[in-house]
Amino acid sequence: MNGAAENAEALAHGETLAGQDLRRGSKSFALAGLLLPPRVRQDAAVCYAFCRYVDDAVDEVPPERAAPAVVALRALVDEIYAGKPQKDPRLQAFAALVVRTQMPRDYPLALVEGMAMDAQGTRYDTLADLLLYCHRVAGVVGLMMCHVLGVRDNAALPQAAHLGIAMQLTNICRDVAEDWGRGRLYVPRALAEVPYPQEQCGLPEALGPRLQPAVKALLAEAELYYKSGQKGLMHLSWRAAFAIRVAAWVYRDIGRGVARRQWDVTRGRVIISLPRKLCLAGGAFVRSISDLPARCFGRRRPLVLPTQVPRYPDDILFSH
Repeated sequence: MNGAAENAEALAHGETLAGQDLRRGSKSFALAGLLLPPRVRQDAAVCYAFCRYVDDAVDEVPPERAAPAVVALRALVDEIYAGKPQKDPRLQAFAALVVRTQMPRDYPLALVEGMAMDAQGTRYDTLADLLLYCHRVAGVVGLMMCHVLGVRDNAALPQAAHLGIAMQLTNICRDVAEDWGRGRLYVPRALAEVPYPQEQCGLPEALGPRLQPAVKALLAEAELYYKSGQKGLMHLSWRAAFAIRVAAWVYRDIGRGVARRQWDVTRGRVIISLPRKLCLAGGAFVRSISDLPARCFGRRRPLVLPTQVPRYPDDILFSH
């Protein structure tokens, strides 16, 4: 077998593994991925698998090994963008995706810096502190996906980051008890005066009422970013916009599930059932159909990939 054939086989293997990672790691994203064209679906899975790899490299190791893992991840990004071969087929597939989609190096590097905040045990005093973390671990994923989904307008970039930030805020509100059990608290002290977990243990039930107003405020903040993020869907193809809308609506419904529990984070993780997801997908389809007239008569998209790299916070955060 010649070199080109071996490389093609390795890439195909990496893409297959990435698809498996997506199906195992996120049922909501996997459902949305089914709605994408096959090639775009595979690219999205490769992007997801890289982000999962970065996250697991820090989260799945003992605390004393987290900082060295961040150093290794920074070096990995440098290697990928220098074109150095990767042993892991998933990373090899991501390296090929980076070249094909012209994905800026700033995005995976920012993702690694978000993981560094976890490795350092960063404590969040203000909402601004938390939004920086949300942008690094999720907003930049939205920016990466712009290249995967074929966005052709710089104006769409902040809105893509907003959707990622909204989803991360939802994750944080859903996972307060779970994160506490891992010795972490993302809820800013400015919103809730509760002690920081000193060890990995269960969330004391008595803290539930003290956290409720903060969780309510974070979900209200997420709603602002969801609204902005969904305005950017018009920059995607109709099919891609439908898929991303499904993912956004499912995540948004997680937050609404937390709200239906009166923001009580001690009652366990909110789970969205498959029938409910399918119902949300149906609603997203109807909403996407209503976009068709605007798509038919709206301005034509530029023909080139985005050239801007949005800078945080000036290009991302909005005042309200």
